[in-house]
Amino acid sequence: MTRSQEFQTDVLVVGTGPMGATTALALATYGVRVHVVNRYNWTANTPRAHITNQRAMEVLRDLGVEQEARRDATPWEWMGDTLFTTSLAGPEIARLRTWGTGDERVGDYLQASPCPMMDLPQDQMEPLLVKNAVARGAIFSFNTEYLSHEQDTSGVTVKLRDLLTGREYQVRARYLVGADGAKSKVMDDAGLKVEGQLARAATAYVLFTADLTRYVAHRPSILYWMVTSDASFGEIGMGLLRAIKPWNQWIAGWGFDMSKGEPDFSPEEVKRKVRALVGDPDLEFKIDSTSVWYVNQAHAPVYSSGRVFCGGDAVHRHPPSSGLGSNTCMQDAFNLAWKLAFVVKGHAGEQLLDSYTLERAPVGAQIVKRANQSRLDYAPLQQAFRKAGAPDPLAAGIDELADPGAAGIARRSALAEALKLKNYEFNAQGVELNQRCVSEAVIPEPDATEEVWKRDPQLHVQPTTRPGAKLPHAWLVGQDGRRVSTLDLTGKGKVSLVTGIAGQAWADAAKEMDLPFLRTVVIGGPTAQDVYCSWHAVREIEEAGALLVRPDGVVAWRKQAGVVDSAQAREELEQALASLLDQKSRVLEAA
Repeated sequence: MTRSQEFQTDVLVVGTGPMGATTALALATYGVRVHVVNRYNWTANTPRAHITNQRAMEVLRDLGVEQEARRDATPWEWMGDTLFTTSLAGPEIARLRTWGTGDERVGDYLQASPCPMMDLPQDQMEPLLVKNAVARGAIFSFNTEYLSHEQDTSGVTVKLRDLLTGREYQVRARYLVGADGAKSKVMDDAGLKVEGQLARAATAYVLFTADLTRYVAHRPSILYWMVTSDASFGEIGMGLLRAIKPWNQWIAGWGFDMSKGEPDFSPEEVKRKVRALVGDPDLEFKIDSTSVWYVNQAHAPVYSSGRVFCGGDAVHRHPPSSGLGSNTCMQDAFNLAWKLAFVVKGHAGEQLLDSYTLERAPVGAQIVKRANQSRLDYAPLQQAFRKAGAPDPLAAGIDELADPGAAGIARRSALAEALKLKNYEFNAQGVELNQRCVSEAVIPEPDATEEVWKRDPQLHVQPTTRPGAKLPHAWLVGQDGRRVSTLDLTGKGKVSLVTGIAGQAWADAAKEMDLPFLRTVVIGGPTAQDVYCSWHAVREIEEAGALLVRPDGVVAWRKQAGVVDSAQAREELEQALASLLDQKSRVLEAA
């Protein structure tokens, strides 16, 4: 029986959220048969996640959809003047330059990646990913419910139900990916567990349409925080106006006491709340929808069981603070997809897949902790805004911020420190880009010492070619005279051998090996000229040394110095690739 006869698809994905859709797009791009099911009629019907950080942008870039995404998104330069104000129409209290747009940080962001950030709501991101995945061969079945699965030594039999007809049927796949969200049935069926606390707090959201241009166009941002007694419940203790489509579609949000039941979403109360947050008692607007979401603080220590792999919100559940949600989901997918593709194509042994949990579970734990800590970090702001013991603490605290005396000086100083702390939510580039992979899919240097962080690793990126780190971005110049990033010359579903002009022995060895999954990048050559000397500044190896970079951009192996000849280079490359891909040289010898 051939593979096609035994398996209807190589990978079955449950869910079309950022994790599922990115997995499908990547696998289809890599030429792997992928079938995606979703119990709903279409993709996300609300904006939900929206901030797209630089690492997720790099994923989109590698998969060839970055420009399409940027076309529909709120651009980076419009994201950053986060306000703390009494209302949109009322007196401002403070501003914070966020998402790297401030003068002090913009250079850091430009140096770390070829991609700027953007803001693209989930109900626009998901269709973009799905459309491109379909165009590349992925099969999608909407109105299709996942029921159960059984796995054996060679594959997974998945039971599905067509919700339009009620027909139940089975699909045979080599692997199953559970990207079915925070109530993941795939995860439950696979026996995977999450640790932590669910629904520890709650927030009410109202999606509405109104032209608020006159209040915000001169101070563009995607988040406006309202310091008002009308929306002061909870850890954050402020109301929120979030720009969805500048400047006409918005979300109004506020915390509520879930011990007292659901929030009041009556038209009268919603109008009162929104008008209070905007500061316009006569504002006319259209209520598009209302919803409730709960603050979770939970993650899974293990992401897979046999041939079943889970990712996204199924394995890390947290609030949107710090904007890490969909970004981490997409990175889960990017990490998993190339490994599945290599195993399916016979380029790697199945033990390569064990590295998925080892590399991604620590990231999931980290971002759950960070997102929840970002909520707690609003406490100093609350103290700066409120005067304890006053009949109206908020009004008294805001008044005292303008006091020329000692009390005002102290309160303004406290506000400055509180705003500084919020950089760990709004300018935490290190949290987003400093992940280090530790697994059998990374080969550490024999004499490696623990990495020393030169700056705060949450706030600042530390580019390095140490195995386990993301390949540093450096601008090179191609044969046509145009700039090209180191990230553009690697990835795209292949392992990349990166060396310099002096490393010709490595290039010769790779050519002799003639592996379908290995490309060679010679920096300094005609297609990758280091005319800015920016690669020279970050490569951390001699020009004759070499790196192996995985398809997801992670440095898997490096050799500091050159080798005697191509024979030695080939021997070292074969050993490194065999270790990286769990092949014990089987594929290398066959090639």
